[in-house]
Amino acid sequence: MRTDTGTAVLISLSAFGAAEVRRHGQLWAAELALQAGADGVEVRSELLVDAERELPAIARAVSAAGKSLVYSSADDLWAKDGSLDLDALKRAQGAARTLGAPRIKMAIGGFGPTSHPSLQALQGQLCAGGVELVIENDQSTSAGTLANLQNFFRAATAQGLDLGLTFDMGNWHWTGECPLQAAQAMAAQVRYVHCKGVQRLTQRWVAVPLAESSAPWRAILRAMPAGLPWAIEYPLIGDDLLNTTRHEINSLRRLASSLAQPLALAA
Repeated sequence: MRTDTGTAVLISLSAFGAAEVRRHGQLWAAELALQAGADGVEVRSELLVDAERELPAIARAVSAAGKSLVYSSADDLWAKDGSLDLDALKRAQGAARTLGAPRIKMAIGGFGPTSHPSLQALQGQLCAGGVELVIENDQSTSAGTLANLQNFFRAATAQGLDLGLTFDMGNWHWTGECPLQAAQAMAAQVRYVHCKGVQRLTQRWVAVPLAESSAPWRAILRAMPAGLPWAIEYPLIGDDLLNTTRHEINSLRRLASSLAQPLALAA
């Protein structure tokens, strides 16, 4: 039940556009997000141009502002052949430690029946790494469908792993699934929410702000546990990017408040 309005609003730095972020750097994007009032940022591995320089600089800027960090790795945890990619996990953990980020986000990739024995190795590395791992539903069939994710979480739980889910509201459309059904089925695992609206063009889905979305985004967010951090992962564009970003952050905060109020008044 949603009973509070303390929802932290982060910005996934990919929201500023891959070309712009690579051109200016993720420190620029992080500082813009913080100036706009974000509670934190999600740093993207695929947009790092010079990780050795960028990660410490972002860490200093975000720490000085007293805000939070998430590190998103574009590498899959399991290769297509079902083998665990421990090197990818170690790289993500190392980057997160440099950032001072307590949480990393990855997709399961090619996890399947033959992957189950490798869960013990995953457990060992997570214990040694000291950083929380959350699994994201991506836009692939192997790692973004409800059935495959439920199979993964059942296997992980049986191994004694307590892993959370990054619930990307929009990605379910790319795999042809119902995001509301997924939200209702996976709510107990969700630790972090990627807010992403969608619209259907002639042959593809595109990400848009929630207010422009054709998906039942209010019902999806209402199905989530209270108090989870939300991250903007739809395009932030405009002539005045700072004000655009500030407007979207404030819109999400108002949304969180509006979703909480009816339940609070009825209590």
